[in-house]
Amino acid sequence: MKIKTIDINVKEWFDKINGNSYFAGEIILNYGLKNVKIIFLPFQYGYGEHYLTEGFKAIIESEKIKTNENINSLWRFCENNKIILRYHKEQNCLKKELMLY
Repeated sequence: MKIKTIDINVKEWFDKINGNSYFAGEIILNYGLKNVKIIFLPFQYGYGEHYLTEGFKAIIESEKIKTNENINSLWRFCENNKIILRYHKEQNCLKKELMLY
């Protein structure tokens, strides 16, 4: 599939007792196009922009992407392939909201 857009939307929950952040969400490839595809990011540990790294790994695995370059950055991948990248993280969510993915 030719990827034209990547949208990553996640929710984040902070475990106050143990001091850890977790996220879960979805990746939408080719949003609004006929060949749209959704990849789910399951509940997992991570803080900051770690969800973007895990999202890129999920895209590579799902789409069997092979690169000749040593690209380990979602931004670089999108820039090199002229892909529109949008992402959003909703913070301060409840743990049960993350379990929906």
